[in-house]
Amino acid sequence: MKFRNIWGHFSTVSRHKFQVMKNCFRVGLYKQGLLHDLSKFSPQEFFPGVKYYQGNRSPNAAEREEKGYSGAWLHHKGRNKHHDEYWVDFSNDYSKGLVGLKMPLKYVIEMVIDRMAACRTYKGKNYTDASPWEYYMLTKPYTVIAPETGKLLEELLIMLKEQGEEKLFSYMRELLKKGDY
Repeated sequence: MKFRNIWGHFSTVSRHKFQVMKNCFRVGLYKQGLLHDLSKFSPQEFFPGVKYYQGNRSPNAAEREEKGYSGAWLHHKGRNKHHDEYWVDFSNDYSKGLVGLKMPLKYVIEMVIDRMAACRTYKGKNYTDASPWEYYMLTKPYTVIAPETGKLLEELLIMLKEQGEEKLFSYMRELLKKGDY
């Protein structure tokens, strides 16, 4: 393992985690801000992250390209409730197969904040408030998400894109006071 990759991956994960923490605190999600993405420091995620580190995109993508899957991603999404993939299960109606389950509000908000931080981390100075929406639109065709969760996610990402962070964070604080969507 190259020291550059170890330090680069550690720095990238830490920068991302700090951005999420700061913005979770802005909306009142203190515990989630502190605990966000701790699994990225587990051996199952950290060592593949170092091996596939490039600095300009997620190492999970490079691992997936080489192996056909990302073991680090499978580990990560199964332990972090702010990922919509965590909430995929078989429907009670087996004819429907896998379906997205409605995510609790606090995890939807953390997911939006996570997407913002990921885009900031990888796009750097090219980040705009539209970046999380643009990335979502690339992945939407193959996303399995509950309709009500998808609707809220889109509403929040469009609000960010069109009205900016301050309006988004204010709205998310109000949603959290209500407690559901």
